[in-house]
Amino acid sequence: MTYLAEIESTVAGIPCLIGVTEFSSVSGSYSYNAPSDMDYYGYSESGWDVLDRRGRPAAWLERKLSDADRSRIEREIEEAMTEDSY
Repeated sequence: MTYLAEIESTVAGIPCLIGVTEFSSVSGSYSYNAPSDMDYYGYSESGWDVLDRRGRPAAWLERKLSDADRSRIEREIEEAMTEDSY
């Protein structure tokens, strides 16, 4: 599979790669007329796969994902993708 980016990360303390399949970012309007808090502050959405360090899908490692891992990985993706201006 072709990824937009491969980002180094960890899952349960184990080094891995995150293959970003999709990414979109909406900046906030910061207007009191914004229809929702997401429109006011902005948001990003991403799709990704957990890969081993050689870039192969790692279902065994994906099963170890905690909620904290997911949140951290989503922040790492947002930082990497906005840094590269995708």
